Amino acid sequence: MQQYFIKGQPENSFVITDKDTAKHMFQVMRLKAEDQVVLVFDDGIKRLAKVTSPTQQVLELVEELDDNVELPVSVTIASGFPKGDKLDWVTQKATELGAKAIWAFPADWSVAKWDGKKLAKKEEKLAKIALGAAEQSKRNQVPDIRLFAQKSEFIKQLPVFDKVFIAYEESAKQGEQAALARELVQVSAGSKVLFIFGPEGGISPKEIDVFEQAGAIKIGLGPRIMRTETAPLYALSAVSFYTELMRI
Repeated sequence: MQQYFIKGQPENSFVITDKDTAKHMFQVMRLKAEDQVVLVFDDGIKRLAKVTSPTQQVLELVEELDDNVELPVSVTIASGFPKGDKLDWVTQKATELGAKAIWAFPADWSVAKWDGKKLAKKEEKLAKIALGAAEQSKRNQVPDIRLFAQKSEFIKQLPVFDKVFIAYEESAKQGEQAALARELVQVSAGSKVLFIFGPEGGISPKEIDVFEQAGAIKIGLGPRIMRTETAPLYALSAVSFYTELMRI
């Protein structure tokens, strides 16, 4: 069944005002009177709704659904600005894998240079990608997208997390494979976790020092060296395994 995210609070009878949502419902999907869809409002609760007037784009709520597919822990992915459209791909896949937020910052070794105007356009594009991926994967929430113009602003956010992990290539090269597993076993439901990934050139030694001073932990992601767009997906899969599959 088709799912849509609706801004605002649930009302028993309401009009679809978002143009993109209305177009998809009534032009692309051609919904008719009595057709049903799943709607998710700002409270993150899924609700079954039926069309009462396709011409007026009016729907009526039927019932709440007991269906929450969010990860037990809140995971934020933060990447140094990568080249090209890699962040588009990471946003789509990380959303499908359950990320709470997807951030990016200008790392020391980032080749991509995005000014304020470009950042705003990129953020808007990524938000649309996240919305589509959240609908497709039947999420209860759409990930927060945030692109930092200054790395210092990103670093200020680190203290709000319960765990901060640095995916460090040198740790993988040195065969370090226990830190992530050891830390994830100790993570409790509701915890806020941040994973930091470097751009194509990796994370600089200076950045490692700054992150560690803020309480971050260096981790390896297995024995193989991954691309910047692959590593976040590995991390999210590991979190899902430890917090969902192992604790069933």
